[in-house]
Amino acid sequence: MSCSDQDTPIADLKERVAAFARERDWEQFHTLKNLSVALAGEAAELMEPFQWLEGSQCESLMRDGEKREAVEDELADVAIYALQFANRAGIDLAKAIDRKMLKNARKYPVILAKGSSEKRG
Repeated sequence: MSCSDQDTPIADLKERVAAFARERDWEQFHTLKNLSVALAGEAAELMEPFQWLEGSQCESLMRDGEKREAVEDELADVAIYALQFANRAGIDLAKAIDRKMLKNARKYPVILAKGSSEKRG
């Protein structure tokens, strides 16, 4: 199956993730706690290839086909667990992202945040 960000709605991805778990009778294990722990674990695995690298080294890593695929796999695992968490919690992910982006825009207005990595309370 071939798809891309441009032509794949979030709802389709959520359904594919749910169907995958349902077919394997894994929903019984997919509690919100277990999914959040699994999500954190996969996020840590995504960070591992970049540990101790500087910016340009990270860019080089992503140009290496085999290493890039491994990073893509870890990112996919993070996204899969996030989608399944949204499924189990009944969260409309697009709405949650939109709401959070609005909050971020208020918290980090361009005039104050542009070019700065400083966190605001």
